[in-house]
Amino acid sequence: MTGEIALGGIFIPTLLLLALVALVLAWVVTRLIGAAGLYRFLAYRAAVDFSIFVLILGGLAILVPTLGIRL
Repeated sequence: MTGEIALGGIFIPTLLLLALVALVLAWVVTRLIGAAGLYRFLAYRAAVDFSIFVLILGGLAILVPTLGIRL
């Protein structure tokens, strides 16, 4: 997973694109956790939200090249 993506002549790092996708997915997951009422069992909501984002970003960074998607 090296290189950049060219969008309209502007080079965007691949990791930045994956981070944006992970941010949207983390937002969806945290909304689902909040709707289920699971945050009441957790001590530090911000730490959990950040951890979810990092786990999703790491998963995307591993899965994208494995699936053969060239970014």
